[in-house]
Amino acid sequence: MKRLFTFLLGMFAFSQLIFAQENHTPPHDDDVIKLLAIGNSFSEDGIENYLHELAAATNKKMIIGNLYIAGASLELHVKNINKDASTYNYRKISLDGKKTVTKDVSIATALAEENWDYISFQQASPMSGKYDVISKSLPELVDYVRKRVSPQTQFVYHQTWAYQQDSKHDGFKHYNQNQLTMFNGIVDAAKKVWKTGYFTYIIPAGTAVQNARTSSIGDNYTRDGYHLQLDYGRFTAACTWYEKLFKEDVRKNPYKPEKVTDLQAKIAKQAAHKACKKPYKISKIKL
Repeated sequence: MKRLFTFLLGMFAFSQLIFAQENHTPPHDDDVIKLLAIGNSFSEDGIENYLHELAAATNKKMIIGNLYIAGASLELHVKNINKDASTYNYRKISLDGKKTVTKDVSIATALAEENWDYISFQQASPMSGKYDVISKSLPELVDYVRKRVSPQTQFVYHQTWAYQQDSKHDGFKHYNQNQLTMFNGIVDAAKKVWKTGYFTYIIPAGTAVQNARTSSIGDNYTRDGYHLQLDYGRFTAACTWYEKLFKEDVRKNPYKPEKVTDLQAKIAKQAAHKACKKPYKISKIKL
């Protein structure tokens, strides 16, 4: 009887896999790259500004979605999937570059709305360098999403940035109020996340920002000690996403935001490029 039950359970699981495969068109069946972040304000900084424009500058089509709750942690996302909570601001940039915001959306609803090429995961910034905390929630969230998207949808992990050295953020205490301690923790956590095998890419935005801090801009990459500076700060993160997703040297991309100087743009692109080449090591920018 036990063997029969095990056999039937296995057949059910197999039928569910076949159902999932038959009811999802492969994401790469068109020429539109569709990216959805399950995130917070750091995903807002990373993908909602300038990434669509960078893609358009090289004739690439993108749809970008961000499931936003300020300060949301992986633990909170797991609580929300278990309740099927419609508590997210769903911020979406369409093919034409226009942004819309829909309130009270659930993760399940957003996952079903598009045939996503990429789903991005990230930890809330105070715990971004604490793998022991990340590992408590990440597997459950990944498993939930995997069951609801195409088998060909790829997962990426957003490696975020350390706080400014003079940051007043309460979470900085976890790193002894030290930027390099926080950065090294984030890098170590990202390495361990990579080893889980869940992710196609680690997006090294945090390394790009740390690289850029070695330039003439210095430790002036945030607007409040932790969120990115609105122009060259966000542009640096967007450049990192562009190069990683499209596998193209962002230094060759002609796009530059209007409020970013030529020097700032050059620093941003170099910092992003070097981060993609060496995602776990600081590379100096001599500009």
